[in-house]
Amino acid sequence: MRAPTSPRATRAVAAAAIACAAVCVPRLAHAQCVDDELKNELIGGRHYRGVEDRLFTKAFRHEISVMGGYYAADLYSSNWLASGAYTFHFSEDLALEASFAYTRFRSAVTDTYEARYPEVQITQSTNNPGKLYFGHIVWSFAYGKVRWMGGGISRFDFNLALGAGVTDDSTALGVTGSAGLGAKLYFGKWFALRWDVRDHLLREALLGDEHLVNDILVTVGASMFIPFGG
Repeated sequence: MRAPTSPRATRAVAAAAIACAAVCVPRLAHAQCVDDELKNELIGGRHYRGVEDRLFTKAFRHEISVMGGYYAADLYSSNWLASGAYTFHFSEDLALEASFAYTRFRSAVTDTYEARYPEVQITQSTNNPGKLYFGHIVWSFAYGKVRWMGGGISRFDFNLALGAGVTDDSTALGVTGSAGLGAKLYFGKWFALRWDVRDHLLREALLGDEHLVNDILVTVGASMFIPFGG
């Protein structure tokens, strides 16, 4: 037969169990508290992988741009350039842009020739206003973020532009093709700075000869986006 357990032994076992519970429960509670504090810190500091809101949105917004820069002509002397553009963004990546630019096409070579040979006068004017009407499809192929020294964060992106248009002066012939690269730096919800380099391929006639030329346009400017709130 099994010997009966004495009351003293029973009390000893119960005391040991209570002591173990008194030691283990605070440790479990402390571990749970540490886990909760770490989770709150990670969530508050966004130190986790997940979906984050974009700093600046372009989709279904209108962009109005004013720009100025340099027109490096192949056949004529280089000159200043003033332009404006309207862009509608179908998504964060694709947009359609319509632009207008104004410059002057002037040939220093003919001026030098006339100065050297005053008896020879060139009847074709070589100091003409130039108006450029273009349409482009713009693809933003890469973007990133920059943190300023004050702690603020701005978004930037790089884009490719491909299109065509008309170079309206007395020497351009036919349609002008256009391709280029650009970049934009965004501030707040509706303002951006932009840089663009475009290569225009066209045929021009000067003094009776036709030439296939590449004109390079380099512009900087500012844009505002509508609606303003993003």
